[in-house]
Amino acid sequence: MYSFQEIKKGLQDVSFDSALNFIYGAGFAKQKERYLRVLDTFGTLYGTDVEIGFFSAPGRSEICGNHTDHNHGKVLAAAINLDAIAAVAENNKEVIRLKSEGYDMDLVDINDLEPKVAEFSKSKGLIRGVCAGFVKRGYKIGGFDAATANDVLSGSGLSSSAAFEVLVGTIINYLFNDGKVTPVEIAQIAQEAENKFFGKPCGLLDQTTCSVGGFVYIDFNDPVNPAIKPIDFAFEACGHALCIVDTGGSHSGLTNEYAAVREEMVAVAKSLGHDVLRDADEAQFFNSIDLIRKVVGDRAILRAQHFFSENRRVDAQVEALRRQKFGEFKKLVISSGRSSYMYNQNVFSSKDSRSQPVSLGLCLSEVLLEGKGAWRVHGGGFAGTIQAFVPNEMLAEYKSRMELVFGKGRCYVLSIRPVGGTCVI
Repeated sequence: MYSFQEIKKGLQDVSFDSALNFIYGAGFAKQKERYLRVLDTFGTLYGTDVEIGFFSAPGRSEICGNHTDHNHGKVLAAAINLDAIAAVAENNKEVIRLKSEGYDMDLVDINDLEPKVAEFSKSKGLIRGVCAGFVKRGYKIGGFDAATANDVLSGSGLSSSAAFEVLVGTIINYLFNDGKVTPVEIAQIAQEAENKFFGKPCGLLDQTTCSVGGFVYIDFNDPVNPAIKPIDFAFEACGHALCIVDTGGSHSGLTNEYAAVREEMVAVAKSLGHDVLRDADEAQFFNSIDLIRKVVGDRAILRAQHFFSENRRVDAQVEALRRQKFGEFKKLVISSGRSSYMYNQNVFSSKDSRSQPVSLGLCLSEVLLEGKGAWRVHGGGFAGTIQAFVPNEMLAEYKSRMELVFGKGRCYVLSIRPVGGTCVI
């Protein structure tokens, strides 16, 4: 930890350039301005006569494994260069005071760690939930003051909530537990917070990727101890850009749509005598469709088929990347997207059939990129973002065309971040 003035001086000169460059790469100079802005906000809110640290947690991009983690499936994902950051100091009180840019101050009494329905869908609930998770596992918590900024788009499918949860967990880990809590355990704490204190029945994919960082394969067959393997693939050398297009839809109010995907997959699993689809036999499933559909309905059957085929695609994508076969990888990206569209049915909400911005984004991407790039729905779906792998020579045209339809600044060109939740300074 450094004094307020030491951090300010270090950000203004080159003292922290190497740490910032490691996380953000060539764009770290702009991050210095952002860090200084958050530092000044901290000083205004809490004063400058304190020792401060800076913490960061990234958003994530799901590459393959759409809606499989909650049924103990396989996922290929990557941490990205958009993140949530916080200037933090211990306050030696039994309260957490956290002010995020654009939002009211959150005040959380760390002696009251029970879920509150009034805090569902609010950051205050996530803070309380993360604290509860640390205490449940026998770790220490304490009061702190924080000023934060989050450039992971809310409702974008890049997991702004998971980045925030992991950020809070990373702060508590370093301030009160000497950094000994593992990234995977922080992810598990964050997921429980989102499920029980935020009211969203998410799986473990988002939190794990945000917490672990890098380009990773995750197998959730044992969700308590997921198998996590880094992928040795130099994406920057493949001649393509990773683009996320924000089509303008919001995830707000779609919790029931997300929950139905998990519930229907589980219903199929239970009809086969299991709790999750990962434990079910695909051949038995296929041979029993005539009986199962009478119990669970046709959409649940289609979503289960998506689960089984998506699991195989994850393994195939990992193998394609390891063999440096990027053409095969792109074909699998398109196949994953079509399965999400036709079988998992999470490309648009059934509540408003006139509004289908994600479908439109996929349509335009296919017209522009067919035979050259790849495209698919991104994240939870129903609204929000699409993902595209765009040849570098087509990037300017693709970005221009997509922003003409969806608005200036809506096409993000991302890089893969090497670390997850971390103490930066």
